[in-house]
Amino acid sequence: MKKLEEYVRSIPDFPEPGIIFRDVTSVLQDAEGLHLAIDTMQDLVKDLDYDVVAGPESRGFIFGTPIAYNNRKPFVLIRKKGKLPCETVEKSYDLEYGQATIEMHKDSIQKGQKVLIVDDLIATGGTTEAMIQLIESLGGVVVGVVVLMELAGLKGRERIAGYRLDSAICYPGK
Repeated sequence: MKKLEEYVRSIPDFPEPGIIFRDVTSVLQDAEGLHLAIDTMQDLVKDLDYDVVAGPESRGFIFGTPIAYNNRKPFVLIRKKGKLPCETVEKSYDLEYGQATIEMHKDSIQKGQKVLIVDDLIATGGTTEAMIQLIESLGGVVVGVVVLMELAGLKGRERIAGYRLDSAICYPGK
């Protein structure tokens, strides 16, 4: 059986020279790779007590929904600004080249609910930090973050210090 890392396609010098792009689509396009990714991420957090799974579009939806389904938990969407139809709360944050805003339905997390965040990647941790702040603004308690890939060289783990972070694959570089 292949290891999970073997399903990830690494593309050198994309989007710029010196960067190795870790392509999640090669995991998703392989039935065994997708199955192994979901099972591995789910296994990493099997000891966690949580009420709700939350994930950002779009790849957080892909990995978070099956984990929520398998554990009979609701799944909460975290989306780019302007995509949700009901009353929302939002959080803006800085990107490497600009700014982004994410939002959630105001009624998606109840005060005191324990939340597991699921995403495909943590790099600098900016998006993850914004998600944590958004969930906490609604009274939720983030009990853990699980990602398929961590780019350790970008220090996202440090940015969310104090929160549990589990990664199925950890790349030492950027």
